[in-house]
Order: sequence, then C-alpha cells, then structure tokens
Amino acid sequence: MAFDSWFNSQNRLVQVILLVIPFVGWVVECLVRLSIMLRTQSVLHIVVFLLFLFVGWGWFLCIIDLIYLVLTGHLIFA
Repeated sequence: MAFDSWFNSQNRLVQVILLVIPFVGWVVECLVRLSIMLRTQSVLHIVVFLLFLFVGWGWFLCIIDLIYLVLTGHLIFA
C-alpha cells in the first residue's frame, strides 16, 4: 500500500484541498497513516494511526495537520 507516496507526490494545493473537505480529509489522513504504519510497523506510527482513527475526525487534529502540511510539506508524524 503506497497511498502515502501518492499523497506526498501530489501538488501542495491538492493535498490541502483533500484535507480541508469534511470526512474526506479524515479518510485521507487515515489512509496515509495506515500506509505508513503497515510499511514501517513502528510503535509510534501505530499509536498515531489509532489516535487519528478514533479522535482524528474532529477538526482540532485536522487543523494542526493542515498547518504542519503547509509549513513542512508532509503530515505530522508521517
């Protein structure tokens, strides 16, 4: 599963649009984090995936991720 590679290869504007759309942003974040978790199998990535799976549907974590994406070019802890 290389969804994170696909997401990171997209234009920054496309990434922002995908994260801003309600529910779509949560699904995209979960898919990116799932892809990274399956590839690395790191404890940190497993915990972050579970956090975004259960709590990430709220706007707070999405806004933090969106700001971090605009500043650095990738999602936080991804």
